[in-house]
Amino acid sequence: MSKRDQSAGPPPRGGDAVPPRLEAVPHRLDAVPLEARPFQGQRAGIVTRTVANVVDFLVVVGALACGYAAWCAARFLINPKQFTFPAPSFIVLLICFETVLFAYFTLSWATTGQTYGDHQLGLRVVSPRGGRLRWPGAVIRAAFCVVFPIGLYWAVLSPTNRSVQDSVLRTSVVYDWTKRM
Repeated sequence: MSKRDQSAGPPPRGGDAVPPRLEAVPHRLDAVPLEARPFQGQRAGIVTRTVANVVDFLVVVGALACGYAAWCAARFLINPKQFTFPAPSFIVLLICFETVLFAYFTLSWATTGQTYGDHQLGLRVVSPRGGRLRWPGAVIRAAFCVVFPIGLYWAVLSPTNRSVQDSVLRTSVVYDWTKRM
């Protein structure tokens, strides 16, 4: 079996190639589902990325709900006789959501390259060379995604399936079912 037969699959379709370092990483093909092997290392499309983002949205909403419950519990324990549920304004909720989303994206991309939604759908955010994003790149990409989330849909028009954030920062979101950091 040649080295190409053991690689991550066929060369990417359309546009420029996936960063070379991604294919240079030895993948355990037995860990990749048989149906997924042809896509391993290729850039993800808009549907997969949207579903991953919906999962991430639900994770952040869940985290905020847990934070709200903890805040209510603390207020109740401090003064149970005069307890009322707090009613934060929409602006406060939006700022909290964006702050948690920013921290979630930054930590996920800088440490493993995957958010929970990315992990569930076999996606990974990689640097221009195909490796893990470093902290500064993860911070900039997270800020860009939180401030301009509609930029994701540039991937529909892009021949290389890149969002505005990916195009500006030269990052890629690729299919990657392997476990590596």
